Amino acid sequence: MQHPAVPELAHTVDRPWATRPIHWVATAAALAAVVAASGFLKTDPATAAPTDPKPESRSAPAPAPAPDPATVTYPLECPAESVVTEKATGDLDGDGRPETVAAVRCQAGSGSPPHALYVITRPREGKPRVVATLLDAKERRTVSKLAVRGGAVTATLLGYSSIDVPRYRPDLRDEAKWQWKNGAFTRSTPGETRGV
Repeated sequence: MQHPAVPELAHTVDRPWATRPIHWVATAAALAAVVAASGFLKTDPATAAPTDPKPESRSAPAPAPAPDPATVTYPLECPAESVVTEKATGDLDGDGRPETVAAVRCQAGSGSPPHALYVITRPREGKPRVVATLLDAKERRTVSKLAVRGGAVTATLLGYSSIDVPRYRPDLRDEAKWQWKNGAFTRSTPGETRGV
């Protein structure tokens, strides 16, 4: 007796009926019966599970915008009006709401009046207001660069070594940094004051 080239399949050895066409007809009929029966069944809408795989998304409320420095009255005594020359925004105290830092000086026809540097916040109710003075105009400094990064305020401050230095040509440059710590803004100087 010659053996076939292909060994017999394992599922046909113990079940000779599995290779007969009637097996496939019976399987197809059973499957059709299950599909047809499921079409007649109805689910109760009150207990039916949602068919949408995505959960209902609710958008979080948009964070309040940073306060507009043009809408604030500043505690700066000016013969005319005050003007905001630089501004930067960011969350300084970690409460999730942005503050605005504004460099403000008196309006002048010529020269470079000194700046004051203010922190403005928007309370949950009411108008934006000044909550801190980082740099007083009495320090006679001009702010040339202002930024908020990582919860800290940085600024380049220009000044004068003596009263003989012309007011349009500052000869001192200072890098300053303010950060909110223990309920107040703390000032540090990353670099030493140097000539311009």
